[in-house]
Amino acid sequence: MRKGVLDMCILSLLSSEAMYTSDIIDKLKASQLVVVEGTLYPLLTRLKNAGYLEYFWMESNSGPPRKYFKITSSGQTFLNELKESWKEINDAVTLTTNHKNQ
Repeated sequence: MRKGVLDMCILSLLSSEAMYTSDIIDKLKASQLVVVEGTLYPLLTRLKNAGYLEYFWMESNSGPPRKYFKITSSGQTFLNELKESWKEINDAVTLTTNHKNQ
């Protein structure tokens, strides 16, 4: 379940702007989702191989060029599907946990 949620969060972050890996980690940490590089890189690679992300290289003022990730149109479609599934699951859990025995 966590993997699917992380996919959705990463795609959501990248739907607004292209980001460098450490920027993604910082934004996830700011949202209380602690992810280390060892977890993030395989997720990014899997999402890229699935056609949901692509990357480009950008020169850096403080070292070698950096790899920036951005969402593809297929990734945006997949993100929309994930958000719909999340809403359905959230609604079902809310209904179930708020149900009172009569």
